[in-house]
Amino acid sequence: MITRGTAAGPDRPETYIRFDGALGVVENIFNLIAAASVLILMLMAVAQILGRLVFNMPVPGFIDITEQAMAVFAFGGVAYCQRVGGHIRMEILLGKLSGRPLWIAEFLGVLLIAGTVLLLIWGSWYHFDRSWSLGDSTMDIRLPTWPSKLVIPVALGLLFLRLLMQAYGYLRLVIDPNREPVAVPVIEDVTAHAQHEIEEAFGDDAVAGETK
Repeated sequence: MITRGTAAGPDRPETYIRFDGALGVVENIFNLIAAASVLILMLMAVAQILGRLVFNMPVPGFIDITEQAMAVFAFGGVAYCQRVGGHIRMEILLGKLSGRPLWIAEFLGVLLIAGTVLLLIWGSWYHFDRSWSLGDSTMDIRLPTWPSKLVIPVALGLLFLRLLMQAYGYLRLVIDPNREPVAVPVIEDVTAHAQHEIEEAFGDDAVAGETK
């Protein structure tokens, strides 16, 4: 999968593209925070092992911190992954479609996912509100649990906005299949996918040199 971010022609949706760019900045920040949390936990794990084996001084509350950080790295990058089409998809049927039938299937699929995410937002917000009201905390060092529980509805809310953006992008293509896909993941064949990975790894110049 690859996400198209540009459009050609007189019907270029400028407002849609600007909003996509602004939303992409927020998604990148969330993704960086998620990646940073993974790195910090890895360093803490090293400190935990060395401290316990060498100095007999484990990191206080390591398990509690890990439990709370799981929400950050599990959900922080979910909207970014949806934007770039990095999630796992079953394309046995979709790969055989093209034109308007393909865009209709993609549009309906995105709407179905958006409805599911909306239910998850409601449920996760309920758990956050309950944790906030009760003053829930972890067992060891008494970390409040509401910050990690708040991360989930916020990250899912960002994902919901991305899904609405993609639903609009696919709806444009349903109305007129000849339009250029904008800010929506599109299916690539094996050759195009391989070429895209080479371009990402080595740059456009390497690909141009191979084709000469």
